[in-house]
Amino acid sequence: MPIITLPDGSQRSFPEPVTVAAVAASIGAGLAKAALGGRLGDRLVDTSYVISDDSPLAIVTTKDQDGLEMIRHSTAHLLAYAVKDLFPEAQVTIGPVIENGFFYDFSYKRPFTPDDLAAIERRMVELAAKDEKVERRVLPRDQAVAHFKALGEHYKAEIIASIPANEDVSLYREGAFEDLCRGPHVPSTGRLKHFKLMKLAGAYWRGDHRNEMLQRIYGTAWGSKEDLQQYLTMLEEAEKRDHRKLGRELDLFHMEEAAPGLVFWHPKGWAVWQQVEQYMRAVYRDNGYQEVKGPQILDKTLWEKTGHWDNYRDNMFTTESEKREYALKPMNCPGHVLIFKSHLRSYRDLPLRYGEFGQCHRNEPSGALHGIMRVRGFTQDDGHIFCTEDMILDECISYTTLLQKVYKDFGFNEIIYKVATRPEKRVGSDELWDKAEFAVMEALSRSGCDFIVAPGDGAFYGPKIEYTLKDAIGRQWQCGTMQVDFNTAERLGADYVTETSGRAHPVMLHRAIVGSLERFIGILIEQHAGALPAWLAPTQVVVLNITDVHADYAKSVAKSLQDHGLRVHLDLRNEKITYKIREHSMQKPPFIVVVGDKEKAAGAVAVRARGNIDLGVMALDAFVHRVLEDIASKT
Repeated sequence: MPIITLPDGSQRSFPEPVTVAAVAASIGAGLAKAALGGRLGDRLVDTSYVISDDSPLAIVTTKDQDGLEMIRHSTAHLLAYAVKDLFPEAQVTIGPVIENGFFYDFSYKRPFTPDDLAAIERRMVELAAKDEKVERRVLPRDQAVAHFKALGEHYKAEIIASIPANEDVSLYREGAFEDLCRGPHVPSTGRLKHFKLMKLAGAYWRGDHRNEMLQRIYGTAWGSKEDLQQYLTMLEEAEKRDHRKLGRELDLFHMEEAAPGLVFWHPKGWAVWQQVEQYMRAVYRDNGYQEVKGPQILDKTLWEKTGHWDNYRDNMFTTESEKREYALKPMNCPGHVLIFKSHLRSYRDLPLRYGEFGQCHRNEPSGALHGIMRVRGFTQDDGHIFCTEDMILDECISYTTLLQKVYKDFGFNEIIYKVATRPEKRVGSDELWDKAEFAVMEALSRSGCDFIVAPGDGAFYGPKIEYTLKDAIGRQWQCGTMQVDFNTAERLGADYVTETSGRAHPVMLHRAIVGSLERFIGILIEQHAGALPAWLAPTQVVVLNITDVHADYAKSVAKSLQDHGLRVHLDLRNEKITYKIREHSMQKPPFIVVVGDKEKAAGAVAVRARGNIDLGVMALDAFVHRVLEDIASKT
């Protein structure tokens, strides 16, 4: 007689084992109709799952994140079902849930086309309308391998063959299609109503470039028509804001096949870069950091000591000279440790804060590269704090406060906080981990920050805080980090003299606020749709003359603005003023000023703010004051 405890604390008794669907029906017909699955403690199960013992149970619907994950997982199977129905010779491989959707990889004799994609989506709609029941069965591993080999699904058979021989595997069937899957899934295909196939891409089998190139179909799925439409609208807006598109249109940067994953910054883009870097340099200076600079290339033996050579070798660019192996640094941490240990340090020197705009290189797969958001060469606003265990809490609190101010200055007001705790494989005692995890959580609590905990997601050397910002259209970007490291300084032999004249290894706090400057500038471009605020804009004021008669006055206006430290573009071309205004407006400068007879006579300028807002005629001094105020306020 299982007793089921519901989320509100109420309990229901049943005379015999009961399915999740039956429990939902006992609560109400509406819930029974809406139920997609159930959550038994930490376990997500199908509605057909039979509960034999006393258990806590939450019914999962489209209103729950778990329900959305089930919808997406099941829609991936529906996609494979439709592909097999239309293209029987296609072989299915894997089809996981990803952020905002799913994908499925297929092996087929010819490339799928956009017309194929449309046909597959139509077939998915038809199959969903049949409302076929989704049923689970379990087979021994070897029997499952034989089953899929008989179907000609050799990729699926290979996946199952990698499972230990003594394990059973679960299969899910809907109509004529059956797939390997742990589940759970929605009760029937009729629950899958709000989806759309998005794009085609290539993907190597098992992610190995030596294997066959498969065809990947991406899709999205949601619990309601409104949620789907909202997501598609967001994607349309994101496409308009794409930093790669705006980078070309605004002449900020470009990429070359001759240097894949590396950025060519144009004058205007480099002006933006300099504003970000100089701002962060002032942050270093005003908050107790000493700026340092480490070498780009370091000997292999150093990376062996840190563990990078064994665990990160494939992502490192290497070189050789005089029979010695070297690597381009993928991160700045070891270099900062070597600077720390170059002198005898005392506890009186701590905390010691180093900051570096350190250029790093990582051998990212070509398929992962994405504009300036994901590159092979990048610069980090990298900082490391060497401190004692007792200093961790204070340092984490002050860092979070600093990070919040920086993000606000860049126009981001919403931050998501996550604490990643100890993984199974780790170094250091539980006592140290307890102290470090308490420090990062307490730091966020004292800073007034609600946070989520990601158990087991910490680095092997310590827990970390992840700071994720939300942009203007609701997308999330994880940028800032604070990592507590008890390991690296010890591995590289860094220590300090304690109060009792002994020796101890410092705790090393790894921290970055914007992270990769390349990526952060890409985020800024998309956040502001290219219309960067005055303090960041590559050109802050464009000066235009109406006719050649006003050229000298226009030059004097531009010179006066430049003397006040403003970034100015002077356009004296013999073109119609309406043409020049329209052309420069496309470049999104904060201000365009026009000078003609009236302005010249009055020592004034006619001002247009971005968005074709006419601010009228202003005295030049008043205009300068206005621009400088905008820059100072970072609005």
